[in-house]
Amino acid sequence: MKRTALLHAELSHAIATLGHGDMLVIGDVGLPIPPGPRRIDLALTPGIPAVADVLRVVLEEMQVEKTLIATEAVERNGGQLPAWCHLPVQPQTVSHDDFKRLTQQARVMVRTGECTPYANVILVAGVTF
Repeated sequence: MKRTALLHAELSHAIATLGHGDMLVIGDVGLPIPPGPRRIDLALTPGIPAVADVLRVVLEEMQVEKTLIATEAVERNGGQLPAWCHLPVQPQTVSHDDFKRLTQQARVMVRTGECTPYANVILVAGVTF
């Protein structure tokens, strides 16, 4: 029996099937989802669920080797990491355009109800050893 907090079956399965180096994107409602990656839409209403909530639960399930966020997310927050950005490793920043290009290579894209601009993160799967 599963004992972690993640109850969403499709998301749980997607995380379980990630290989080393695979990318999982958690994004706001405005982030375009390109054709190709598996799309998991969790949005219920504006703001629900928040990126921070989804990120917290996903990080309990996923071994993360690297994280990426848009430079604009930091710039809009006075040069600091945004409040939603509680990551296990210091994120690398890339331009929002580069971020969107990288999403084309993702295995999974998770759409949240977040309405904060640039509230998007790419998690790169690591290994447990």
